[in-house]
Amino acid sequence: MQQQLITDAILVSNYIKGDESALETLIVRHKQKIYSFIYSKVFDRDVAEDIFQDTFIKVIRTLKRGAYNEEGKFLPWVMRISHNLVIDFFRKNNRMPKFDNAGEFSIFSVLSDDSLNAEKAIIKEQVENDVRRLVEELPGDQKEVLLMRIYNDMSFKEISDRTGVSINTALGRMRYALINLRKIIDKHNIVLTN
Repeated sequence: MQQQLITDAILVSNYIKGDESALETLIVRHKQKIYSFIYSKVFDRDVAEDIFQDTFIKVIRTLKRGAYNEEGKFLPWVMRISHNLVIDFFRKNNRMPKFDNAGEFSIFSVLSDDSLNAEKAIIKEQVENDVRRLVEELPGDQKEVLLMRIYNDMSFKEISDRTGVSINTALGRMRYALINLRKIIDKHNIVLTN
C-alpha cells in the first residue's frame, strides 16, 4: 500500500502543513505498539485508552505549536510522551510515591516489575487501594503534606512555600501523618505485605 512507503517524518511534515489524514496514518501505524506499552504498565483497558488518547492530544498540540524537532524519531518521541503520562497517572492516583529507602522493600516497588502475573497484579491493586483508603482517613493538613512529600517528591522547603506554613510545621504534620497512618493500620488490622 502506498501509505506504508511514506516515512513517519514525511507524514509529520505533511500534517504540520495541514494534511489531517497524515496524522491518522501515523496513529494507525503505531497504535498497537503504543497502546500495548501503556497497557503493560496500567493493566486497565479504559485507563490505557484514556492515556493513549491523551498521548495523541499532546502530540497534536506539540505539532501544531511547531515545537516538534525529533528529527525523524517520531515513535520514540511518542513513546516518551506516553511513558510520562503513565507516570502522571500513577502520581495523580497516589500510586507511585518515591521513597528514599535504600534497598528496603517498598510495597510500591512492584509497580516497576514488568513480569507481573495476574495474581500479583490483583494483590498490587489491593495494597494500593488499602494505602489510598488509609491516606484518605488522615486529617486534611497531614494528608496534604504526606501527598506532597511522598507522592510528589517535594522538599519540606517546597511544601512550606506551597502551604504557607513554616518548615517545622510541615515536618510536624508529616510526623503526625505517619504516626496516624500507623494507628489507622493497627485499628483496621491491615497487613500491607503478603
